Amino acid sequence: MTDLRIESVSKAYGPGATVLDGLDLTVPGGALAAVLGPSGCGKTTLLRIIAGFLQADAGTVTLGGRTLSGPGVHLPPERRRIGIVPQEGALFPHLSVARNVAFGLSGVDRAERRGRSEEMLELVGLAGYGDRMPHELSGGQQQRIALARALAPRPGLVLLDEPFNALDSALRSGVRADVRAALRATGATALLVTHDQQEALSTADLVAVVRGGAIAQCGSPQEVYQRPADPWVAGFVGDAVLLPGTDGTDADGNGTVATALGPVPLATTAGRGPAGPREGTVLLRPEQLELTAAASAAAHGTVVNVCFYGHDAMVTVDVDGLERPVDIRVAGPIPVRPGERTGIRVTGEATLHP
Repeated sequence: MTDLRIESVSKAYGPGATVLDGLDLTVPGGALAAVLGPSGCGKTTLLRIIAGFLQADAGTVTLGGRTLSGPGVHLPPERRRIGIVPQEGALFPHLSVARNVAFGLSGVDRAERRGRSEEMLELVGLAGYGDRMPHELSGGQQQRIALARALAPRPGLVLLDEPFNALDSALRSGVRADVRAALRATGATALLVTHDQQEALSTADLVAVVRGGAIAQCGSPQEVYQRPADPWVAGFVGDAVLLPGTDGTDADGNGTVATALGPVPLATTAGRGPAGPREGTVLLRPEQLELTAAASAAAHGTVVNVCFYGHDAMVTVDVDGLERPVDIRVAGPIPVRPGERTGIRVTGEATLHP
């Protein structure tokens, strides 16, 4: 297992075109980290710097204590022991599956190449496919072959560049699970670059959210989702309900926050000083809101829209006293229709951002 350390990496493509701005990230050995962010935030530039395809303007990149990039150092890609799984597989169309997998195994005899290729194909669930050509495979199978090819030389790090984009939604989750299992089986350290929040949260051990060329927050999927660093992260990583609120926390740190949805237990107040901020933005998730017919509900509103997704539905309610409507995630039968009045109650704890 090999840890990846990125320290103060910066990159600009010209005056006023800074893409990475002092980015820091550490990925423990054997972990799968997802670099998540909107288009243009610097995800692909970071991946290219790690791989050696691009040279950073400043900062260092080390893998297992070995400097890959830094002041006066820039190892070429072929000397970095890094495997890459690009978008859409990018298999060599004129080579068989077995030869694609064995492509990076230089300096070993034919028998060892064949054995390693068969081992990798079995690992990704495609044993017996070695004689097939890439055009005879489905998109998901091609992505698994690309992973087998990346793992075959026993790299210290595997980079996955949005590898599931070309797959349909029904196939994507299965291929993600297969890729995750294969990485765990080899103990490889991996970095997944994606703009898909669900993919990052469901696949990675560590999620790093990039904003403006730097890490806005890095933590476990649960931490990033449940305790986002600020409202922007909250809105980017999943659906968020953001409300103005007044902090009612006492000196011992116990209390509630007053909102238009009623008083809500306060889990934490970001940036609290000795006196503590009194007002700020309250964060809740749509699944923390419930529809209720009770007249005694702390808040009431009018249903303006219902979006049904099969496994659940999102109900949008124009709440009395709020300028913006809120989204409420409902599992099971949908108890309301647009135009109807409903009560709203909150479950769980909120986070207050000053």
